[in-house]
Amino acid sequence: MIREINVKSIIKNVKEMCIQTNYNLSSDMQKAMKSAEKNEKSELGKKILNQLQENLEIADQEMIPICQDTGMTVIFMEIGQEVHFVGGELEEAINEGVRQGYEEGYLRKSVVRDPIERENTKDNTPAIIHYNIIPGNSVKITVAPKGFGSENMSRLFMLKPADGIEGVKSAILKAVKDAGPNACPPMVIGVGIGGTFEKCAILAKKALTRDVDQYSEIPYIRELEKEMLEKINKLGIGPGGLGGTITALAVNINTYPTHIAGLPVAVNICCHVNRHITRKI
Repeated sequence: MIREINVKSIIKNVKEMCIQTNYNLSSDMQKAMKSAEKNEKSELGKKILNQLQENLEIADQEMIPICQDTGMTVIFMEIGQEVHFVGGELEEAINEGVRQGYEEGYLRKSVVRDPIERENTKDNTPAIIHYNIIPGNSVKITVAPKGFGSENMSRLFMLKPADGIEGVKSAILKAVKDAGPNACPPMVIGVGIGGTFEKCAILAKKALTRDVDQYSEIPYIRELEKEMLEKINKLGIGPGGLGGTITALAVNINTYPTHIAGLPVAVNICCHVNRHITRKI
């Protein structure tokens, strides 16, 4: 049965989500940070992790951003095919929600209208929006602001099929090594394997929105996530890039079918805040 949703609901939810995810670290990340401090072997690393958590507590108490870079807003829209939007255009509503959220939440506006001319849009729009049509009559919204300190450290590799899983492992490790302290560790590593040039990048981005305490449902990918996390944490980069045993909090991997001649791999690195929030309406 067709369900009508007024786009005013989209504006309201996106606005609230932009503010909430920039002010409050998600519960899965809070648990991961506490666990990291407990398990970190370096005293300096422990101190840094403690300071990072103090910063998060202050942000929560005083209602200020958990990071000064409030990111470019990435939004995943999963829309039931039986939904009919009324009251305006969907994409305009999403961007209006972002505009209101960043203005009312006093969040830093970081988006420029043109990549070369660099004029600031002054409201953090437009957002990066990914749409997916699914069965049913509900809408699932995931808001994931992405700061560019870590975004700039991300990589895409067009491997050969013969490179196989060892090539994938090498690509992930190379991306993390090259990022070093620049991605504000401890990091969360989103990986996309398969699809095409652009598809694997979206897979990697979406992987960052999965709770860090959840592994892939695919057995060999689950083992790969665990193996890569262990190897990354042996690199010695550590919290703040100052050495230690916790360089990453999680490695989340998504896969997709690909062409017989290709093996695309994208590594989307995120800093320790890894902002993400999901609502269903």
